[in-house]
Amino acid sequence: MEWVDGVWARVLPEQGVALSGTPVLLVLVGAVVAVTIRPVWRVMRLGVTLVHELGHAGVGVLCGRRFTGFVLRGDMSGHAVTVGPARGTGRVLTTWAGYPAPALVGALLVWLAVRGWSGPALTVVLALLLLAALWVRSLLTVVVVLAALAGAGALWWAGTAQLQAQVLVAVGVVLVVGAWRHLGAVLAAPADRGSDPAVLARLTRVPRLLWNASFVLTCGVVTWWALRTVLDAAERLSA
Repeated sequence: MEWVDGVWARVLPEQGVALSGTPVLLVLVGAVVAVTIRPVWRVMRLGVTLVHELGHAGVGVLCGRRFTGFVLRGDMSGHAVTVGPARGTGRVLTTWAGYPAPALVGALLVWLAVRGWSGPALTVVLALLLLAALWVRSLLTVVVVLAALAGAGALWWAGTAQLQAQVLVAVGVVLVVGAWRHLGAVLAAPADRGSDPAVLARLTRVPRLLWNASFVLTCGVVTWWALRTVLDAAERLSA
């Protein structure tokens, strides 16, 4: 059937996608604008929070916990609920996963995009968003998830391989930089007993400072990976 062939063509990777120096530069400039101009960032940060909360949920499920729902709030905060033992490795990993998740997902999107795997990456993103939509627990969360689904779906179905790669690189950079903005907010804020580092400190008796250091280290390594990927692609394809 024709529509099946069309769907299958969008799932397969496409090699030879040209991300030359100029498109990469434009993508990077657009991503920086998105995270530095306040009105734009107010919208974009909800996407970063979405990945943060789904990071908690995904690791929780992998650790054997039961995911029951999540919410996003307009002040950049959110909450994901997983049910399981109140203490233990699974709870610690689930709590820790939130802040590194946007940086890791962003770097992975960049890496896949520059290698011609934008179609498969978008397919997985759509599947995960559809699955996440079953556990939304607020109106704002519904709006954000549906907007992400609409954007990813339109790009997956109608976007050229070139456009898909450029958009995914931009989204990846926004997620990486957004992860740092989120992390900076929690590092600069007064001690909050409900924050992830504070919860981790109570669960493990490891000082909050060390948990914050683990977030910084992880985001730093992932950021280096994303930056190296973009620079290598620009150098290779503009040569």
